[in-house]
Amino acid sequence: METKTRRKEPDYGRRINRVLDYIDKHLDDELTIDVLSDVANFSKFHFHRQFSQNCGISLSRYIQFMRLKRASYRLAFNPTAPIIDVALDSGFENPESFSRAFKAAFGQTPSVFRKKPDWASWSARSRISLPPIERTEDMDVKIIDVEPVLVAALEHRGAPALLNDSVQRFIAWRKSSGLSTVSECETYGVPYNDPNTTPPEEFRFDICGSAPAPVAANEHGVVTKTIPGGRCAMTIHTGSRDRIDESVYALYRDWLPESGEELRDFPVYFHYLNLDHDTPEHRHLTEIYLPLK
Repeated sequence: METKTRRKEPDYGRRINRVLDYIDKHLDDELTIDVLSDVANFSKFHFHRQFSQNCGISLSRYIQFMRLKRASYRLAFNPTAPIIDVALDSGFENPESFSRAFKAAFGQTPSVFRKKPDWASWSARSRISLPPIERTEDMDVKIIDVEPVLVAALEHRGAPALLNDSVQRFIAWRKSSGLSTVSECETYGVPYNDPNTTPPEEFRFDICGSAPAPVAANEHGVVTKTIPGGRCAMTIHTGSRDRIDESVYALYRDWLPESGEELRDFPVYFHYLNLDHDTPEHRHLTEIYLPLK
């Protein structure tokens, strides 16, 4: 009797992720359905539906949202950039259409967001269910010895959605004090909890900058701490820091059990290699350190 073999289902997640990576790297280009369906190796006649079913958002809305998200960072963290330049760089023909789209996306006009961003609303509106990325194939992990680092730290306590409020406070302290400047010092992040499993009110995250000396008392609440030295597993996360947890989970899930190493009593932490908010997300580089015994 003749039997029919069922064809293996295509790996939609990987193919959609190729498109997401391509969009991130080419936000300033014309992103046509012909180009993007070819990147995914899908038929252009079906790609719109396949994308929206996998991502929960239409392709055109996703592209516009990613441009608006990049614009929001420029507005908040690069206050000298004129709004009209941000609008044009985001693919809009004039500030008025940019303002309407920005308010529809984030609930605030660009000018209001620049003055007082509502990060809680921004975070809630920014949630898009993207397919997970498996990062184990090309993950390069090294075991290194690191020296202790004296840091100025702003201790964020509360919802992860409000973390950018604390980031702005830390930036304000850096500018007003002239200490731990971005140009001369390193920048770190220390998450004490998993934001996906910790109650929002219990989430802790230290925003840190290396410091040449202990920090004096100040109105911003920045304190002196030390990131301890010792053996660490280190890998580099390339791309959006919104998805850094995928690299962290790969370290815990795949690398650690195979390594035979044991963890030290200090949380995983991040070293941010580039902080320019004009840098495209696909070029963001973050060292991840996993402390070992």
